[in-house]
Amino acid sequence: MKLTFFGLLLACISLVGCAQQNAIELFNGENLVGWTVHGDEKWYVEDGLLICESGPKAGYGYLSTNEFYDDFELTLEFKQEANGNSGVFIRSTVDGTKVSGWQVEVAPPGKDTGGIYESYGRGWLIKPDPEKDKNLKMGEWNTMKIRAEGAKITSWLNGVEMVTLTDEKIGEGKGSIALQIHDGGGIKVNWRNIKIVPIKS
Repeated sequence: MKLTFFGLLLACISLVGCAQQNAIELFNGENLVGWTVHGDEKWYVEDGLLICESGPKAGYGYLSTNEFYDDFELTLEFKQEANGNSGVFIRSTVDGTKVSGWQVEVAPPGKDTGGIYESYGRGWLIKPDPEKDKNLKMGEWNTMKIRAEGAKITSWLNGVEMVTLTDEKIGEGKGSIALQIHDGGGIKVNWRNIKIVPIKS
């Protein structure tokens, strides 16, 4: 039994190591190479952090990857300042400041961080149990993980599963990863350690 246990343990360690090796760093900590800015809001790099901030127009803004990603596991860290109403879009395209795709919500306490929203479409598809909102640490670093495989999407916040949704329309989606600034002004969010591991079918 001991040999079996240690064999399984070694296998798990090996799988984790392989996943880390296959991870793609989407943000290099120095500049916005590999990304495209949409809109007039502010996206900049400071002290190794990717920062989004409302501009004078206080409108919507997006920062999208130049590459498209279909099936993947995405991890990132975010820290909200003031009104941190933002989000992580998956399989999305942006035309001006109109986005087509699905957002995993990043928002202040009580605003459904980790839920999935379809912009310019069906609206909220699923919200987390309100009790799970306590996992959000406003003003501190949070870790979000998003796994998209076919029609199934799962989000985690600080190690806690927030929602799981199976939706055929999402399964047919194609597009990039995009970070959002919500409209309304007064928004500032810091991002770091943005990594993606493609899932091969």
